Amino acid sequence: MSFFSRLFGSRPAQSQCRPLYDRIVRIGRDPAWYIDGAVPDTLDGRFDMIAAVMALVLLRLEREGGRTAQAAVELAEIFIEDMDGTVRQIGIGDLMVGKHVGKMMGALGGRLTAFRDAAQAGGDFEEPVRRNIFHDAPPSEHALGFVSRRLERFHQGLVARPAEEILRGEVPQP
Repeated sequence: MSFFSRLFGSRPAQSQCRPLYDRIVRIGRDPAWYIDGAVPDTLDGRFDMIAAVMALVLLRLEREGGRTAQAAVELAEIFIEDMDGTVRQIGIGDLMVGKHVGKMMGALGGRLTAFRDAAQAGGDFEEPVRRNIFHDAPPSEHALGFVSRRLERFHQGLVARPAEEILRGEVPQP
C-alpha cells in the first residue's frame, strides 16, 4: 500500500481491482496445478502459482502502457496486503513481516522478468516454470509440460482479451 493510501486511509481491499485479484488467487489455487502439474501443495507452492498468475496478469496490463498503470499499482498493493496478512497468520512476528513480504515482492519481480523474457522470445515458459515454480525439486516432464503449457495458454488468452475485461476480473481459464 502506498504511503498516501496508508496516511489517508484508503485500502486496497476497496479497490476496483479486488475482483481481478480474487480471480488470480482462484486460478493459482486450482487443484489441477497440484494434482496434474505436481506443483508442491505447500504454502510455498501455492505462493509460486499465485505469483506466476499474478505476473502474467501484470505483464498483460503493462502492454497497455499508462492506461492501466494505476490498476497495476492497485493490484500489486492488494497482493502485498494479502501476503502481509498471510505471513502474519502463519506466525511470523511483526519485526520480520516486512522482510518476508519484501522477499515475496522480489520473487514476483523475478517472475515478471522471467515470463516477460520468455514471452518476447517466443512464448516457451518451460525454463521460467522450472526455475520459479519447481525450484530445486525437478519435475517430471509431464508436470513441467502441463504447468508450462497451461501458463502459456493463460498468457495467450490474456493477450487476446481487452484490458477492460481483465480489469473487471474477466480473465480466461488457463
